Amino acid sequence: MRILLSCYAEKTGFFSMAPLAWALRTAGHEVRVASQPELVDAITEAGLPAVSVGRDHSLWRVLAAQGLARGNPVAPLDQAALPEEEVSWEYLRDGFRQVVPWWFRLVNEPMVDDLVDFCRAWRPDLVLWDPRTFAAPVAAEAVGAAHARLTWGMDFYGRARRMFTDRLGQLPEQDREDPLADWLSRVAERHGVAFDETMTHGHFTIDQLPDPLRIRARGLHYLSMRHIPYNGRSVTPPWLWAPPERPRVCLTLGVSAMGRAYGYSVSVGELVESLAELDAEIVATVAEKEQDALGTLPDNVRVESFVPLHALLPHCDAVVHHGGFGSTFTAIASGTPQVAIPQQFDAQAIAPRIAAQGAGIHLTTAQATGDRVRDAVTRLLTDPAHTASAGSLRRAAEALPSPGALVPAIETAVSRYTAVAPHA
Repeated sequence: MRILLSCYAEKTGFFSMAPLAWALRTAGHEVRVASQPELVDAITEAGLPAVSVGRDHSLWRVLAAQGLARGNPVAPLDQAALPEEEVSWEYLRDGFRQVVPWWFRLVNEPMVDDLVDFCRAWRPDLVLWDPRTFAAPVAAEAVGAAHARLTWGMDFYGRARRMFTDRLGQLPEQDREDPLADWLSRVAERHGVAFDETMTHGHFTIDQLPDPLRIRARGLHYLSMRHIPYNGRSVTPPWLWAPPERPRVCLTLGVSAMGRAYGYSVSVGELVESLAELDAEIVATVAEKEQDALGTLPDNVRVESFVPLHALLPHCDAVVHHGGFGSTFTAIASGTPQVAIPQQFDAQAIAPRIAAQGAGIHLTTAQATGDRVRDAVTRLLTDPAHTASAGSLRRAAEALPSPGALVPAIETAVSRYTAVAPHA
């Protein structure tokens, strides 16, 4: 098959796709990855063929200009993990009113025309898309290809959309308002296809979360896949070759945080200073422009600009992180107990669930003082129950099919779709 993977220019989305892209390629399928120009280097560094479409989006510049980037820019959908009876129609309606114009349109409009043109030229059999990249299902429908979402966190989008459409159908026709369908209808019609609700959730969805952490939308077809950590181009440093002589603790607050305008959400200096009081080796990944502010550090603290977490965390006894998908699920894959200080999106729902499993401790950004973080790490290092629970969560993740093992199921799902809906 010809398989196209697509996401707008955001490394988190692509990094979660790369292992499956390689699994499909090594299974003999022809694979391409389409995104905006900013992401092309990351795609080619992964050894995958890139297709540059459209122009770069301006999401983060807009958020920074509006002072929103330090908060939770996805707040309009962040109640999707709650029981349905606790989520009001007004919340869902207002959420889609907000998120469609300043996020979905902002990142998709610059790439959709080129993506449709490429699909019409290349004729993929399957399009796999990041759940925010709605340009991809439009392009897939334009050529009659099967398409599916590849989630990188909780399926907030699918569940919020299902709750929204259920409530919408109960309203009198004159009161119905659907910002997402209205926008996608205009985009689809521009390319000669009619809007269909499948454009919001795909013909099926590939979910990378273990059962204790996932949420799903009723009525959607899901395939489960184990998340394989991928950190981009990286080198394992010599100091990681040998096991540590004492407990090792990693502090990482995200590479992307300093690549954007908003910076860190907590005081790195305060956390490093407090963690240094532990009888442990502290490895802190800190952006270069922030390192000078740390001053002189004790010998048990190692500061690095970047260390591949998939190489570091298996040799750590605890990790403190910002709740990003890569950090959280690399810790899960490594069986490393974690202190999560979530800031954005589904991290604020996942972190409490990890804590409920006993595999970590959840602190809000307001709670994340140096003393509290140090005390939380001390609990992880001294209570073996946390390590045992982190191991249980790792085994739950390992029980899911690897990307390679999932390929036959993907092939079957595509064949079922094409049997009833041949190419346009």
